[in-house]
Amino acid sequence: MLLSLIVFVPLIGGLIILLMDRDKAWAIKTMATIGAAIPFGLAGWLYYCFDPSISEIQFAEKIDWIPSLGISYYVGVDGLGLPMVIVTSLLSLVAVTISWNIKTGVKEYFALFLILETGMMGVFVALDLFLFYIFWELVLIPMYFIIGIWGGPRKEYAALKFIIYTVVGSVFMLLGLLGIYFTSDPHTFNIIELSQGTPFKGMILFQKVVYVALFLGFAIKVPIFPFHTWLPDAHVEAPTAGSVILAGVLLKMGAYGLMRVCFPILPEATLYFANYLAVLALINILYGAFTAMGQSDLKKMIAYSSVSHMGYVLLGMSALTVTGFNGALLQMFNHGLITGSLFMLVGVIYDRAHIRDIDGFGGIGERMPAYTGLMGVAVMASLGLPGLAGFISELLCFVGAFPTFPIITAGAVLGVLLSAVYLLWMFQRIFMGGLNPRWAELTDVNFREWISLLPLMVLIVLLGLYPRLILDVMNTTMTHLIPRFQ
Repeated sequence: MLLSLIVFVPLIGGLIILLMDRDKAWAIKTMATIGAAIPFGLAGWLYYCFDPSISEIQFAEKIDWIPSLGISYYVGVDGLGLPMVIVTSLLSLVAVTISWNIKTGVKEYFALFLILETGMMGVFVALDLFLFYIFWELVLIPMYFIIGIWGGPRKEYAALKFIIYTVVGSVFMLLGLLGIYFTSDPHTFNIIELSQGTPFKGMILFQKVVYVALFLGFAIKVPIFPFHTWLPDAHVEAPTAGSVILAGVLLKMGAYGLMRVCFPILPEATLYFANYLAVLALINILYGAFTAMGQSDLKKMIAYSSVSHMGYVLLGMSALTVTGFNGALLQMFNHGLITGSLFMLVGVIYDRAHIRDIDGFGGIGERMPAYTGLMGVAVMASLGLPGLAGFISELLCFVGAFPTFPIITAGAVLGVLLSAVYLLWMFQRIFMGGLNPRWAELTDVNFREWISLLPLMVLIVLLGLYPRLILDVMNTTMTHLIPRFQ
């Protein structure tokens, strides 16, 4: 029941908002905050009650849904799903909080946001492939409207590009899921049964074909080069909270899908394509970093940095080692915190200056000391400074991947250097030097922004000093996944 509450409380909140008087904006925002806060509290209780010493699914709920097709409402968490549930609940709450400045379409905006949270939560707890696909699709529609209605000047173009890319990926993913269902004997969508058995052992060609179909769906979401071109437009045009959720959660759905569906169900194809995945990871890391370096728009620079940092996730995954898997999953968690905070900080300065041109600022550190400090922490965490969250997850990805792909890993380390170059160069141009007189009246971080940013900052420092808070949760599950590839 606990997982169902985490998934569906936001949906109930969204439906209540749709029944409320649109003129009561304060009440709508309060309802949205409650609708996001309850799943966050329940996710905290889930973390407290979770037993990290066992790899089996916990808090499972299973109800026959369409028995004639073997489809069930089957949800549960293990060390792979729990970290994603926690980060999704946290980022959804801070995204709702940072959105209290929304002035137009308040009722529709917050209702869509809560429906979006239900879709994201569902993806991370679903243990039936059909249910997984339903939640996956549920995410697309609210995000399309959030970008297309409350986005920037090119919002319609960005929203359309986002939906076209993801729908095309979903079509391939559906074909792959149907291939799994009709080839398994007996036919089943049960992820756990498919993962723990060997339904396709020796069927190499079948595994490769289905892997590619599923990979296309997941690769677009990560996004993996060359399927990434929707991301910069969507990030730049989305409202601040939309960018936070895109970077913090939606990108992780693709990597999670690979680890939840492709890797355990299609282990021989996973082994076959591991080298290709590692090469794509290196391309993501370097292409994203070099492209970020050439951006003058602050938000677009962070968008391309996400492409680069998701490359570390792919590198860790491709190694098929416990350390690599732990690094990849921890990087997914930490990247959600770090990039979520960076996008919120971009929103803070854009709300005041109405520009994002990096060279258009200069010396604002003296006008906004608190904002500068918060941005400094986020930037240092993003470039992998020891003691902050990004460092340990990137290190685990490198350590896990090096024995398998030494040359590729050595090339990937260059991404850390490039990240330091473009992030510190950005920081220098915006915050240091003499104050640009144009920004003499800028105000510092307000109370709403503080309470949105502070939880992420605390976790970035806390996980940098004590990563076992998340590593201990995932380690047993990751350890039991590795024998599938031996």
